[in-house]
Amino acid sequence: MESIKRVNVEGKKVIVRVDFNVPIKDGKITDDTRIVSSLKTIKYLVTHNAKVILLSHLGRVASQEDKEKKSLEIVAKHLSTLINVPIYFVPVTRGDLLTKTVESMENGEIVVVENTRFEDYPRMLESSCDESLSKYWASLGDIFVFDAFGTAHRCHASTYGISKYLPSYSGFLVDAEIDMLDRALHQRKTLILGGAKVDDKIGVIDNLINTSDAILLGGAMCFTFLKAKGIDVGSSVVSIDRLEYAKNLLETHGNKIFLPVDVVTQNGVKNIDEMEREDIGYDIGPKTITKYNEILIDSKLVLWNGPLGMFEEKDYENGTKKILKFLYNQSIPSILAGGDIIGASHKFGFDFHYVSTGGGSTLEYLEGRRFKTLERLTGENNK
Repeated sequence: MESIKRVNVEGKKVIVRVDFNVPIKDGKITDDTRIVSSLKTIKYLVTHNAKVILLSHLGRVASQEDKEKKSLEIVAKHLSTLINVPIYFVPVTRGDLLTKTVESMENGEIVVVENTRFEDYPRMLESSCDESLSKYWASLGDIFVFDAFGTAHRCHASTYGISKYLPSYSGFLVDAEIDMLDRALHQRKTLILGGAKVDDKIGVIDNLINTSDAILLGGAMCFTFLKAKGIDVGSSVVSIDRLEYAKNLLETHGNKIFLPVDVVTQNGVKNIDEMEREDIGYDIGPKTITKYNEILIDSKLVLWNGPLGMFEEKDYENGTKKILKFLYNQSIPSILAGGDIIGASHKFGFDFHYVSTGGGSTLEYLEGRRFKTLERLTGENNK
């Protein structure tokens, strides 16, 4: 990839694909992490006298009702509180108003374009990487900067499409994400995996197991592995169709895989071998927390995807909360990958330095998949 810091942007119209797909409730942004993460690139371009045109999606748009609820105007207003430069919101995705607004921009100004997925209704033009739409958006600028790692696994008009027509570069967020995840891929590490489904983690396990010294399992997914060992897990969630996978993995790499020795159920804390038929595990128990911390203390790097319990409920938050606290207090280098575990770290007030904003793209990258959008960031016109 070629980084934007390698090119002169003064006086240039720079289209930046950011990821402003933030959670909004009752008309308020509840987590602005993705907006804040984009500021380094935006501020760099502004201070180097570029004209900055921001494109982003916000949720899925499949109806006129979605359009009424998912405007980026609220995001543009929030951005204006974070950066002290003129910001203009354009409530359309194409047409004379947008074209004229861009043409009248001064150096150091910012234009935020309406939700790119408005082009998905009534026809899926954004998500299908429609060529005419890609060409139109590209016509607005001189340079394209991709800084939306959370969309890197998708070939949409505002990501992959524009890069066909403009010299294309990576932004600072994408540079940092790739550096961080490449480190996670290749360095020795302890892997913490939680969440609900085994299916979501198979690609990550298979790709990272050889560079992992230990894999600590929690969340609902751990019960599939416990059952594969012949343990009665009561009424806990089990992926029946993945029992054979779990069994084979335990046979080949059982020395690396660590499972809970106790769990928190609706009937209190139970040792794994004492669960009754009606028991459902919702969190790892105190003995498991101690056991996992003893393993983590010697880790040079920790990669964590998925919470270890139903942390949204106070009765089941301790596993995730206490291990986050342990890593934080011990200053163990840790990469949090995936929205749920990042959400947990914010809830409990732990500000980790290594946080991936990528969501699904982070998982796919850790699985070893190639992203065509990133391969386009060569600093050249890719026609």
